[in-house]
Amino acid sequence: MVKVQPAAGGGRWAEISPHRLGGWLDGFYQRHDGAVEVGLLLSAANGDEATLIPPPGVPPVQTVDELLEQLKLPRRLGLLLARKGAVAVGVAQGDELISSKVERFYIQGRTAAGGWSQQRYARRRGNQAMAGVREAADIAARILLPAEPELDALVCGGDRASVDAILSDPRLAPLLAKRHDRLLDVPEPRLSVLEEALSAAKMIRIHLVP
Repeated sequence: MVKVQPAAGGGRWAEISPHRLGGWLDGFYQRHDGAVEVGLLLSAANGDEATLIPPPGVPPVQTVDELLEQLKLPRRLGLLLARKGAVAVGVAQGDELISSKVERFYIQGRTAAGGWSQQRYARRRGNQAMAGVREAADIAARILLPAEPELDALVCGGDRASVDAILSDPRLAPLLAKRHDRLLDVPEPRLSVLEEALSAAKMIRIHLVP
């Protein structure tokens, strides 16, 4: 199954799992007789185009054939998913999570009270949020740092501000060079969400025009 959604600026984004890419390419060529490859761009005579975006951890490749060969190799990925009040961290080898930790943090709900009481609750929420970030950074350091030398990429997801706050911890500086640009859109982190994020991280993205 190929997941397709509109792309900002025009065209569509399609996502496909590595083991289905070969069949998708065969279908593209069958539908577009005479299509040519220029690097990772497939171009058809009718103007249709498909640009392949390698998944995190794949080294730079120049051709579609090189990409297909690289996709056969298992990658070691770090995963960091965060939303305010929850974090999930994992290390995966190929399709398997080999270590993981999921944690939720208590952050007091908003209050309808005004004046001094509202300010006091706001300070308490802020302190709880900062404590959650520190604990999330502790978890990330414990799970990700021992694996950092072997990580092919770090894939993040959830709320960008929360992820950035966690990765601002000086202990996690070695991970920054391996952080992939894409931020996965995930719900509140749980183990099942972490497992789904691993599958999503390995998808090949294809920019389709039109």
